[in-house]
Amino acid sequence: KSVDVVVVKDGVGPVIAVSMKGTLGAFRNLTNRMEEAVGDCTNLHISYPALVYGFLHVLTATPAGDGVRPNDVAVKDGMVVDSLRRYHDVLARLAGRDDVRAATTRYEAVGMALIEPRGRLAGQLFPPFPEPDSPLRFDRFFETLYAQYDLRFVYTAPKLAPVTKRTAWAEDSPALDGDWKYDYSPRLHAEPDPEPETEDDGGVGS
Repeated sequence: KSVDVVVVKDGVGPVIAVSMKGTLGAFRNLTNRMEEAVGDCTNLHISYPALVYGFLHVLTATPAGDGVRPNDVAVKDGMVVDSLRRYHDVLARLAGRDDVRAATTRYEAVGMALIEPRGRLAGQLFPPFPEPDSPLRFDRFFETLYAQYDLRFVYTAPKLAPVTKRTAWAEDSPALDGDWKYDYSPRLHAEPDPEPETEDDGGVGS
């Protein structure tokens, strides 16, 4: 299986993967494509049970209007059409795998993003959908993936820490000088906690 993004750790194998799909129209046919997504997820998790796998689907928020076929309409009167809402509900049932013993048919994270196709907001997220409490919000997608990676490969496997610990920027890195040009905040090395002070026990061993 060819996956869009895969992170592999030496001696461990694939630890994070992201499969991405883009759709410009024909939204009524979306649910018919779910078998492919379920099959990919199941096959990879059977081969790599610890893999943290994410599925991200980006769709155009095409409004109803002249020249737009009904099947290609994503937004009508400011509301997402029913076919996209149904698809959202199907995707939500595929999200949330949080343990290596959990169902192989579910992804650790699933994201759904509607993108404005035109006007001054072209290229930006369509804010009203998915709703703020949806598990498919794009702004939670990578956060969920990284959290599952930490739980699975770092915190519960301390002996692998030299290989699997997440890297971070040094606070004095020249790369961080001036205005940060990217749309995410750099992960910085946390300051180690100071050693706790202990009272002098007069040399008596415990």
